[in-house]
Amino acid sequence: MPLTAEDVDRFEASRPRLETIAYRLLGSAGEAEDAVQETFLRWQAADVDRIGVPEAWLTKVLTNLCLNQLTSARARRETYVGQWLPEPLLGGDPMLGPAETVEQRESVSYAVLTLLERLAPRERAVYVLREAFDYPHREIAEILDITEAASQQILHRAKKHVADGKTRTEIDRAAARRIVEEFLAAATSGQTEPLVRLLTADAIAIGDGGGKVPARARAFEGAVAVAKFLRGLFKPSEAKRAIVGGSPEVHAWTANGEPAVVVVLDGRVVGVMCLEVTAEGIAAFRNQVNPDKLERATAQWATSGHGEPLFHAF
Repeated sequence: MPLTAEDVDRFEASRPRLETIAYRLLGSAGEAEDAVQETFLRWQAADVDRIGVPEAWLTKVLTNLCLNQLTSARARRETYVGQWLPEPLLGGDPMLGPAETVEQRESVSYAVLTLLERLAPRERAVYVLREAFDYPHREIAEILDITEAASQQILHRAKKHVADGKTRTEIDRAAARRIVEEFLAAATSGQTEPLVRLLTADAIAIGDGGGKVPARARAFEGAVAVAKFLRGLFKPSEAKRAIVGGSPEVHAWTANGEPAVVVVLDGRVVGVMCLEVTAEGIAAFRNQVNPDKLERATAQWATSGHGEPLFHAF
C-alpha cells in the first residue's frame, strides 16, 4: 500500500534523529544518510498501519542496518589506504544532534568517535543508544533482540573500552578559538619548543588521506616528534602549494565539539584538524584530508558565518 502524505511526514519528523544516531554508529555522514534512506524504503514497504510505535520501529530498523554496515566496514577498512578516521562535522551541523548533557557531547566528539572504532558493532550500538540518546536498557534490548541484562553488561564493557582512552576537557567555542590560535601561533613560529609546551608527553598526530591526498600511514608519537611534524606541516613551500592547488585559508573553528583548524581553498574545505584537549595539554591531532570525507563540511562551511581567516597557509 502506498504511503500517505501523513505517513511520509511521520518519517520525515524522525529523519533528523535517525541521522544523528546513524552518524554516531557509522562515523560517516554519507553512510548515515544512506542508512536513513534505506530505512525509509523499509518504511515504504511496510504495513505502517500495523506498526504500533513508529519511532521504535524506525530506530530498530536503522540500528540493525547500521550494525550490518559496521560488520562489512571492518572488512573494507582492512584494505583502506593509510589510517582511517571518522568524517568530521563542523560546528552548527544538525547531524551533530543533541548536546544538552556531557554524555551527548562526549559521544559525538571526534576523539570518542575514533575510540568507538575499537568496539564490536553491538557494543557501539548499545553505547550510542544509551549514552547519547538515553534509551532505557529495556528498549535497547528490544532493538537489538537481547536481554536487558545483556544490554547492561555490554554497556559496562563498552564504557570501559572508551574510558581507557583519553578524555577531553569541556570547551566552549570562544575557548576553542583561543586554543587553536595559540596552537597555530606556535606551529608557525618556526620553532619546536613553543609547540612542545602545548602538548602532552604522549601526544599523537594522525592523518587520513584515503590514498587520495598524501598522509603518513603511521601516527607520529610523542611531543617532540609531533611538534617537529606540525612545524614542518605549516612551513610554507612551493611543493605544498602545488599539491593543494594554491594558498588555502586557515580558520579557527570547532568540529564535533572540539577545537579545530579548518583549511579552505576557493570555498572548498580541504582539511579539518581536530585537537583533543586535556587538562595536561593537547593530546592528539587528527587531520582529515580525504576529500570524500569533506564534502559535507564544505556544504556546511558555505552556510556558516566563518569570518576572515587567521592567515593563508603555504
